[in-house]
Amino acid sequence: MTYSMYLCLTAATLGCTECGSEAAPPSDLPGTLEPVLQRIRHLLEEFGRQPISPQAAFDLEHRLQGELRELGQVGVEWAFNQIESKQVSELPAHVEFEGLSYTRVRRQTPEEVATTFGKVRLWRIGYRPTNKTGDPTIFPLRQHLGIVAGATPALAERAARYQAEAGATQRRTLQRLKQEHGVAWGVKKLRQVTGFVASAMTEQRHDAQVEQLLRWLEQAWQGKGKHKPVLSVGRDGICIGVPVRGGTIYEVASAGTVTVLDRRGERVGTVYLAFMPESKQGTMSEQMTRLLQDVLQRWQRPLPRLCYVTDAGDNETAYYQTVLRRMRHPRTEEKLEWIRVVDYYHASERIWSLAETLFGTGPAARTWARRMQKLLKKPNGIRRVLNSAAVLRSRHQLKRTKEQEFAKAYNYLRERTKYMHYAAYKRVGIPCGSGVTEAACKTIYTQRLKLSGMRWKRAGAQTILDLRVLLLSGVWAAAYQGVLNQVEAVKVPTYDMPAEKTLEVAA
Repeated sequence: MTYSMYLCLTAATLGCTECGSEAAPPSDLPGTLEPVLQRIRHLLEEFGRQPISPQAAFDLEHRLQGELRELGQVGVEWAFNQIESKQVSELPAHVEFEGLSYTRVRRQTPEEVATTFGKVRLWRIGYRPTNKTGDPTIFPLRQHLGIVAGATPALAERAARYQAEAGATQRRTLQRLKQEHGVAWGVKKLRQVTGFVASAMTEQRHDAQVEQLLRWLEQAWQGKGKHKPVLSVGRDGICIGVPVRGGTIYEVASAGTVTVLDRRGERVGTVYLAFMPESKQGTMSEQMTRLLQDVLQRWQRPLPRLCYVTDAGDNETAYYQTVLRRMRHPRTEEKLEWIRVVDYYHASERIWSLAETLFGTGPAARTWARRMQKLLKKPNGIRRVLNSAAVLRSRHQLKRTKEQEFAKAYNYLRERTKYMHYAAYKRVGIPCGSGVTEAACKTIYTQRLKLSGMRWKRAGAQTILDLRVLLLSGVWAAAYQGVLNQVEAVKVPTYDMPAEKTLEVAA
């Protein structure tokens, strides 16, 4: 039996029998709420008796909002303090938690708890380790309510979400908590709550993202259009400053995307991954591979088209060569066909580089580059672009530096020709550009971590990244629901419950 079940049984017993408990009976609830309700009634009646104006309407809403928050505050405090009986003897003498036995203390003690309505006082019973192991005292009521660092689950979720939003800062989040919830925290408390929520939700992220992708794939499958649904994968790097002793160094963090496109080639949705800089981006590769394998494992319909759209960076190329190209279906063990696409816009940059080495920066360069960009999207377009560039090169005498620039751009295109069949990609609904992933770098990192004056340590930045990918992936609610369902129960040994109370509940 868990402690929460014990409380339910005790409440049922007390509801049909008299006892000497000091806890306020349920009939006290109207008396608890009445003072605030009277002020609300008076406020509404007073509004109708005064001249109506925009200022009066403004004042009414703001004052009413404050009263409603206080109504919620006293109501939550009353509800929380009705759970445990104030008659200590009514509670079990011993409980078990994480394999250890704990013994009840003699009296209730108060704790200030922050809620979405403001701070309330919670009276709860503590349990100390029976064998004096040195472990801290536990409070089963606190545990079952999900209170973390003195904050209820609802307020902790709000604080973490405020921190995850674009443009947020610690100062702004603390201001919002004060203005909207009447809670005055410091930076240390905010970081403590946010860190806990981020860690707990990250454990739920993978399953939530798998479920989200499966829903989107089903939506794409049921839709209308001439193409098969597409599962498009992308990843990219972005420079981010990491403080070190004596200054700051800039390293490459990673952003990953998994996107579902419908039968019309339109994006249904995208889930995101993001990690702070590390050698060879191993965590990104591991988490993305796990995500893809679990989606394919659970997808029961015919496979969507699988494509990998990125630039030709080292980490991006290595992931395709070592993972995707060798990947097999997790159920059938058949080799999967991943279509590799080098981002069209990165290819276009090389065309402009060729144009500038051949024609300089004048109108001739712009005309040729734009014509080649259009040609690149036509059947066999990359070959025709390379042929045109080679012919023009033979007609121009280039200096050494220009020759090197030309060779670098030309070889980039020539060596990746088989990944630039943009006309064929468009024909079957495969994206030609990595715009979703490029945008991810901006929305995940730039809009939150690279604001004016910001400096980050790795752990703090990763906490924000973990929250942002949950928010942007549209799985925030599902992940937090998973957190709420993972509270570890405090167990009550069955021998500890008085036999007569068991009979009363059964009756």
